[in-house]
Amino acid sequence: MYTKFFEFSEKPFNTTPDSKFFFPSPKHNEALNSLIYAINERRGFVIITGEIGAGKTTVCRTLLNKLEINTRVATITNSHLTCKELIAQILEEFEVDYKPGTKQKLLAQLNSHLIKQLASDINVVLIIDEAQNLSSKVLEEVRMLSNLETEKEKLIQIILLGQPQLKAKLQNIKLEQFKQRIAVYYHLYALNRNETEEYIFHRLRLVNPDSVNIFSPRALDLIFKYSGGIPRIVNLICDSALLSSYVYDTKKITEKIIEEVVKERDFNRSAKEYEETPSSEEVLTAPKIYCCPDCTKYSVCDLKWIRGSKGEEQLCCEQCQDFNRCVENIKKVKVN
Repeated sequence: MYTKFFEFSEKPFNTTPDSKFFFPSPKHNEALNSLIYAINERRGFVIITGEIGAGKTTVCRTLLNKLEINTRVATITNSHLTCKELIAQILEEFEVDYKPGTKQKLLAQLNSHLIKQLASDINVVLIIDEAQNLSSKVLEEVRMLSNLETEKEKLIQIILLGQPQLKAKLQNIKLEQFKQRIAVYYHLYALNRNETEEYIFHRLRLVNPDSVNIFSPRALDLIFKYSGGIPRIVNLICDSALLSSYVYDTKKITEKIIEEVVKERDFNRSAKEYEETPSSEEVLTAPKIYCCPDCTKYSVCDLKWIRGSKGEEQLCCEQCQDFNRCVENIKKVKVN
């Protein structure tokens, strides 16, 4: 309805995960790079967590477009499964012509399939979405799948995407062996104020390069306030605001329109939550230098994988070949 009014090629704020609109924030880029490296190097287990709407699925969709040609991926979206149902679902997703039977027989057929794929130099990847819904028993079964390996490498790479409850679930003492298998753990945090603004501009540029000034500065402040920097909520607010702007026959979205949208859609988040979020000035005075995948030490850095297994941010360290240059660039940004 409003696309023609604003001369958009398509709606910029759809809530469906679309890799075309992937926003390469430092957080999302690190999550993506961690996934790519873990898969290409056959590291085994990777866990990505984040709040609902933080962009986990979009990162995953973008990942599929960047994997090597010899990679085969299966995605499980129904995480309310028994152990046997999970294995059967995996076989179906990989289009294996299997014979129904006991769980052990299904595992044997999966193992046989994976060995054939390895012989053909095919890297097999399993992605399980909404993994926080998996029972402890099924999570243990997933761990057992990681035992399918040769002397040198894993037969299957497993990625679990889930909400923060997944991390809490892994604290169960019964899942200690599972935790020890995790090669990379990354939590996708919400966007800060500057990133939220750039996220909005990024999506607008993709549909109309001349449309970045549609939202007033105060409107952008309110979008961040009420969304908490969660991309999906940003999309919902912006989409509703564009529709309201069309109804009012104005191409400038003001704070008044945002307030109306928030009131109508009940997007209101607590003022306390907003106040606890770092301001743009605080972000600039405490810049973060993220580990660069182009670094010559990126693939052999022990510190990187230790941090990854703990879910810590992958920040540049003094071992990096470009550490000094990175620091100087950050200083220039702060001065400017």
